[in-house]
Amino acid sequence: MLGIHDPSIYLGYLLAVLSLIACIWYGVKNWNNGQEADESELQEDIDWEVKDEQLKEQL
Repeated sequence: MLGIHDPSIYLGYLLAVLSLIACIWYGVKNWNNGQEADESELQEDIDWEVKDEQLKEQL
């Protein structure tokens, strides 16, 4: 069929299609994970900005 005489070629195509489906599923499942910051991270950023402003004033 389709000029392919070796069954291992079909196995390669099958694995490629299955990996494509697995990658799409993983991407959809983890689409928006990890984008929200914790309060501690936000507080660290605020502290850093305050220290940065203080250093600029000293210069």
